[in-house]
Amino acid sequence: MTASNGRPVLPDPVKRPAGAPLALDGIRILDLTRLMAGPIATMFLADLGAEIIKIEHPVGGDNMRAVKPAEIEGEGSFYVFSNRNKKSITLDLSTEEGKQIVRELAAECDVVAENFSAGVMDRLGFSYEELKKINPQIIYCAVSAFGRSGPYAYRPGYDQIAQAEAGFLSLNGFREGEPCRTGAPVIDSATAMMACNAILGALMAKERHGIGQYVEVALFDTAVFLDSQFGMNYLMTGKEQYRAGNGSVQSDPVGIFYAKDGPIYLNVLSEKEFRIFAKEVLRMPELAESPDYANAALRKKNNEALYAIVNDVFGKESRAEILGRCNKSGVPAGAMNTIKEAFDSDEMKERQICSQIPHPKAGMVPNIAPPFRFHGTPLADPVAAPMMGQHTDEILKSVLGYGPDKIEQLAATGVFGARSSAA
Repeated sequence: MTASNGRPVLPDPVKRPAGAPLALDGIRILDLTRLMAGPIATMFLADLGAEIIKIEHPVGGDNMRAVKPAEIEGEGSFYVFSNRNKKSITLDLSTEEGKQIVRELAAECDVVAENFSAGVMDRLGFSYEELKKINPQIIYCAVSAFGRSGPYAYRPGYDQIAQAEAGFLSLNGFREGEPCRTGAPVIDSATAMMACNAILGALMAKERHGIGQYVEVALFDTAVFLDSQFGMNYLMTGKEQYRAGNGSVQSDPVGIFYAKDGPIYLNVLSEKEFRIFAKEVLRMPELAESPDYANAALRKKNNEALYAIVNDVFGKESRAEILGRCNKSGVPAGAMNTIKEAFDSDEMKERQICSQIPHPKAGMVPNIAPPFRFHGTPLADPVAAPMMGQHTDEILKSVLGYGPDKIEQLAATGVFGARSSAA
């Protein structure tokens, strides 16, 4: 179902139980990240109950606010997605007043997270060594493209560059064509998860050992990690593995096959799975006993004929019929959905992943739940990504104890940028 504005109609989120504790209740994080990996990492921590104070420049704020085409009240879709449950304060860090506020906030926080270009935090006076003088137990997480030390530290880099340089991009695409990057920013997302894990580990170390520390996460390192078995195969053999497109280098049938009403992704790996697939899904028991398909190597060798058989059977039935038999018999398969099909699916609704939440200007905005669930300490109820500077006064009053007069004096210097009713 769609609304008059063309957007899907979404339910309200399920409320967390009243009085249930939050995993990171009482943890305060100073967030100097923008773009993608850093904000996703701090959003996860916010979902766990941490208070996130997001520092933004008065002009433009987080770069992702302006990334279009999708927008609500001028806010780009990725900004709305990745800044849930945060508070925004605008500060001009080129001013001494702005720098002093950051130092005072760092003294009141458990974690500082940043993903500026190398050297920026040092020039601003916010390096780990400087902030540690203010807060000896501070946890400082630096997210970058190529790390914070060595000859590559000052290179700019985004998700796709890390994919290319780590070899990850070379794994994607068809053997006959050129490599292809992933459509979704998988390195940014995975780096965010790594940064979140690193911060959680540092918080545990602080609790157990009473120490803060510097932690570092890089896009390049994450991309290398995601090379996983392919990198290990090279290290063990000295040989590179070819691209397999939508298929597999190990076995068949693996890939996209076509029912009469749409594509299905099939992933049959073991001999046992193939026998079950042939007998119960294709309903061709003779295929299970054929010497041409007796093992993975033979199925790979004879995959052209095998694929023709599978597509012939699938093409006479609906996806629901075929997937029903696959699910019943335990054969791994799924509908090859478009984004619209996936987000409109019964599975998505059953998992309660999408919802709508109130927004200070837009009325309601879509929300996509995090990919983890806590039953003992349920996640925080989702609050829409903040308008730029929405919580400036609130943070100065509640965290730093500033009175109205001091806030107005600072505002007169321009440190907060142009004042608005959102502040």
